[in-house]
Amino acid sequence: MCGPPLYTALKAGVFSGWRGWRARSLASVTTLDEVGELGRARYVSLTTYRKDGTGVATPVWHAVENGELFIWTRDDAWKVKRIRNNGHVVLAACDVRGRIAPGATTLEGTARLLDVSENNRVRKLLTRKYTWQFWAIDRPARLFRRGKTKTVGIAVTF
Repeated sequence: MCGPPLYTALKAGVFSGWRGWRARSLASVTTLDEVGELGRARYVSLTTYRKDGTGVATPVWHAVENGELFIWTRDDAWKVKRIRNNGHVVLAACDVRGRIAPGATTLEGTARLLDVSENNRVRKLLTRKYTWQFWAIDRPARLFRRGKTKTVGIAVTF
């Protein structure tokens, strides 16, 4: 049954309610094959956590390199604020609307915000994966922002 990512995770038994995660850690069984499978997906559902422990899922573009997953976003996005507060994230392959397929691989990870020096690498990885689509979104956004709103790369390790 497809539904909102949090509902799907609750049905799958990953969450134990608003207090957080069960003692069973998905990250302990993460393999490079699972990360590669996630990397081949068009979108991933990135679940970040509010201060009260509530998960918020967002579908995002991503790229995988050396077992690490990279995401590109604006630095004033709510997901960035939540990552600054709590780096624990959950990723699952999804569609453009964030719907997670039944039985999809779900991985726990730790997110960190990248330095300005590392942002160019993330931009190149996403350009390589999404080609003209990333370029068509990134170039006009850079032109219209004119330095007002910065972007930031997010690296997720498993």
